[in-house]
Amino acid sequence: MVVHAAVLLYWYKLGNGVAWTDSAVHIILLALSSRATSFSLAYYRPARGKYTFLLTYTIAQAALWLFISTSMMQCYFPGEQAYLDWAHEALPARFVIGWLIICFLAFRSLWWHDIEAQREELLRKDTAERLAREAELYKLRQQLQPHFLFNSLNSINALIMLRPQQAREMVLKLSDFLRGTLKREDQHWIALPDELQYLQWYLDIEKVRFGHRLSTNVTATDATADLKIPPMLLQPVVENAIKYGLYDTTDAITITIEAWVQDELLYVQVQNPFDSTLQQPQTGTGFGLTSIRRRLYLLFARHDLLETTAKDNIYTTLIKVPQLYDKSDNN
Repeated sequence: MVVHAAVLLYWYKLGNGVAWTDSAVHIILLALSSRATSFSLAYYRPARGKYTFLLTYTIAQAALWLFISTSMMQCYFPGEQAYLDWAHEALPARFVIGWLIICFLAFRSLWWHDIEAQREELLRKDTAERLAREAELYKLRQQLQPHFLFNSLNSINALIMLRPQQAREMVLKLSDFLRGTLKREDQHWIALPDELQYLQWYLDIEKVRFGHRLSTNVTATDATADLKIPPMLLQPVVENAIKYGLYDTTDAITITIEAWVQDELLYVQVQNPFDSTLQQPQTGTGFGLTSIRRRLYLLFARHDLLETTAKDNIYTTLIKVPQLYDKSDNN
């Protein structure tokens, strides 16, 4: 405003009162017009032809601004003929300058609102994807329960007539196992030692069922004590190892479970022997390893975190859990 008034005073030789009033009226109204344009774009931006709309709208705003400001000055100084003549000659230049200012601020506002709209849309998509991912993870975890219960109840049913005492023992161990499961229902991550303890409860149930035929060897390096893992991630792997290690043989087997850390990854390896000449395709849901692969992908967006190999009659399942994520929140 000061610069504008100074130009009118010293360049065009207008009176002091006229120069300051002209500057105040035109600049204040121009600011209000620009603000109104930006404000309106926050609520209405046509999806199609928005640039044509913006050009038309800013031209109309500039014309309205110039009409109102000129009319006000004519009312304030009706007797200042020299000023009125100059103002009439300056109309085209003032219109162009005013339109350029309004147009620049309008395009800047449009760009800012478009960026904000895109950011909010991305946020909504991310939120929707996160909720869908959490819902699927929850569903996968809940599906483990009936899957495991189905197998356990079948085992108990098989033991009731032949070995009722062992069937009773298995029911009690199953009760302890499920009680531990309920405590972990709302946890997204648990410490590896807790997961191994949970796995031991499961193995106790299976050892009642298979007796001396099943033995396990569980080892974990000291460096893994503070690492975390999604709960109930290992039980389906061990269940799969028992299924394909014991179902088609009468021999005793040893399932080996090892855990170590390397390159900020927690490695858990499960190995079981199998006889490739006797192994027959097993019927069932095939849910275990599929659910683990899906859970790992949902958590880390990687397909390489579960590997299975069969070599020299040893079936190996290797799980890798990245430790680069914030797992301090278990809820």
